[in-house]
Amino acid sequence: MLGAIIGDIVGSRFEWDNYKAKDFEFLTNDCFFTDDSVMSLALCEALLESKPDFSDLREQAVAKMRAFGEAYPDAGYGRTFSCWLYFGDPQPYNSYGNGSAMRVSGVVYAA
Repeated sequence: MLGAIIGDIVGSRFEWDNYKAKDFEFLTNDCFFTDDSVMSLALCEALLESKPDFSDLREQAVAKMRAFGEAYPDAGYGRTFSCWLYFGDPQPYNSYGNGSAMRVSGVVYAA
């Protein structure tokens, strides 16, 4: 989990300006945590606070993601995710899908 968050922070300054070389400073003042770190922590907390059989994991995940999203509203959420996060009934919304892959590190921690 720490590795995923460190990677998120280190790579944050390249999110919209891809840099493929390996010759860069590890951490600079331009680095910041993103929505992926915030939601990774939210999902990890949902896993840790769910019932032992995870029967309430969906409800826990939605509640934690919304609570963390409210606490960190400027973390860089995409437009459709922001709508899911803040408005209406939280149902599947045709995500691009890459966020889930980046946010699963809490599964290993919880296990």
